[in-house]
Amino acid sequence: MLTVFIAVILGVVEGLTEFIPVSSTGHMILTASFIGLDEHNPLLKTFMIMIQLGAILAITIVYRDRLLTMFRLRPVTVARGGARSTTLNLFHVALGIVPALVVAFLAKDFIKSLFSASTVMWALVVGGIFMWFAELFSSKREPTAHTIDQITYKQALLIGVYQIISVLWPGFSRSGSTISGGLLSGVSYRASADFSFLIAIPIMIAATGYELLNNYQYISGDGLAVFLLGFIVSFIVAYIVVISFLKYIQAIKLKYFAMYRFVLAGLFWLIIMY
Repeated sequence: MLTVFIAVILGVVEGLTEFIPVSSTGHMILTASFIGLDEHNPLLKTFMIMIQLGAILAITIVYRDRLLTMFRLRPVTVARGGARSTTLNLFHVALGIVPALVVAFLAKDFIKSLFSASTVMWALVVGGIFMWFAELFSSKREPTAHTIDQITYKQALLIGVYQIISVLWPGFSRSGSTISGGLLSGVSYRASADFSFLIAIPIMIAATGYELLNNYQYISGDGLAVFLLGFIVSFIVAYIVVISFLKYIQAIKLKYFAMYRFVLAGLFWLIIMY
């Protein structure tokens, strides 16, 4: 049964981990194990979908100006000489999300069959190594895209292809694969993070929307208030985390997230698998 305490705890964990490269899936599994919850319970799974929507709303608000510009709902900034200073467009976003959406749709049953504590534990380790390698590789060359507006169509597509890893490997981290993919494709750390967060919006709306349509019946009655509480907590925490991450991004190297993932994998082994 969901309580106010559980709603707050899970909302905080979701908000803290959804958009940074530490694997929100791994944290939710560990948290559920600590609290004594069954993550396969349909009510709990629906609640987790609801708090993901809170995180999506947070990232949408953070990038609201960018979204309004891309959808031509506000004037496009024009630099001196008549050249547009804003070049990122919806086609970049489409290239960044279509590969993952296609794979997720075609292999949804196969992906569900891969989900296990062991799979997530190894995803934490391998994902951490991948992130560390991407950072080391990118440090040896100058990025060709310093800002999100300098990302080319080819780079957007490459980031979308790297995102497939997180689709096929539960626990790998969507942000970890896309930010690392950006670094390997010649995009700066900040621009990779911006693009990763931006393409998370349609990806997560599609994924959570699909799941919510199949589980909406659990959001009703006395439990509705608890669902809304989790949604609000997740929104507030995710907003603070994303703003803070983008503010201090140069000081928060990927290798530190990788080290954290290794520790988390160790906890996974000790608490869940040992």
